[in-house]
Amino acid sequence: MFTIEHDFDATVVTLIDDPARYRQEDVTVTAFEDCVTIEQLDPRTEEVQKITLSLSQVTDLTAALNLPEGVYTRKKPG
Repeated sequence: MFTIEHDFDATVVTLIDDPARYRQEDVTVTAFEDCVTIEQLDPRTEEVQKITLSLSQVTDLTAALNLPEGVYTRKKPG
């Protein structure tokens, strides 16, 4: 399950791990104009862990999810 919210400066998607046998904490993905952040509460420390990806890294990740093992580079448009 997931939710989508459109804020003034970002789109926020929250992924809820409801059908999982060993449920994980919710993941919040926030897409800004220049980066994407991914946040999840660490239940061991009770601290939110945050990862920031550039838009280029998001594009690479999207491509990588559909490719076999290997080393790749993306061709720059133009």
